Amino acid sequence: MHYQQIRRILILVLVLNWSVALAKIVLGLLSKCVSMIADGFHSFADGTSNIIGIIGITLASQPKDTDHPYGHRKYETLFSLGIAISLFLVSFNIGKEAIVRIITPVLPQIDTRSFLVMLITLGVNFMVMRYEYKKGRLLGSDILIADSLHTRADILTSTAVILALVAIKLGYPILDPLVTLMIACLIAYSGYRIAKKSSDILCDTAAIIDVKKIVDIVLTIKGIKSCHKIRTRGRPDDIHIDLHVQVNPNMHMDEAHKISYEIEAAIKKNIPQITDVMVHMEPR
Repeated sequence: MHYQQIRRILILVLVLNWSVALAKIVLGLLSKCVSMIADGFHSFADGTSNIIGIIGITLASQPKDTDHPYGHRKYETLFSLGIAISLFLVSFNIGKEAIVRIITPVLPQIDTRSFLVMLITLGVNFMVMRYEYKKGRLLGSDILIADSLHTRADILTSTAVILALVAIKLGYPILDPLVTLMIACLIAYSGYRIAKKSSDILCDTAAIIDVKKIVDIVLTIKGIKSCHKIRTRGRPDDIHIDLHVQVNPNMHMDEAHKISYEIEAAIKKNIPQITDVMVHMEPR
């Protein structure tokens, strides 16, 4: 059900993104406004990232098996990198087109329709971004959060395009390709943020920096003298932890085994995001 919810959200957002993209690209081509066309392709890239997300979620939803004893959840993180790559490609192509327009200027034909389409699509993007980010936080989904950041960049670029349209009407058409360059930079920055977060997870960056809470939980269990060497890794909704605890050296193996299970149960109860706990016993 968890992954089905995420998949349904991505399909809904895909339809909205491509509807918005089509409106911007068609009107941008008719008016010869390169910043509007660039914004349209940015929205189209949003839709492409939705498809990448759907594929990633489908793979991540598979149960544990012999080859993947820890499950397939990192596929969602891996495919988030695909979204970042698509953003970098879109950024490069838009920036190249902007430079061409600076070298070879074209006077855009701006009318009321241009402003109307941009304002409507801006409103749609804002609602999509809020909805997707909220659901991403609620469901602990890398894909939805990454995609909402993608859409947030769309909001910034649409706002920039509206300002460019105003400047063109005031007699400053050079601002059209300049704003397009700025859009390219914003898109690239969104890609960087997504890539950094995803690579941190894939490279096993510490999932929990402040481990004091974990120490406090472990020390409430009878028989534990100290807790140290705590390491954490994984996705925000699938954190793996290993730690060392010191116990009486004369403790029977059965008792040590029981304490190990108590530690695991206590940590998972107090921090639900932790799904795997490895306890190393040391004599003291």
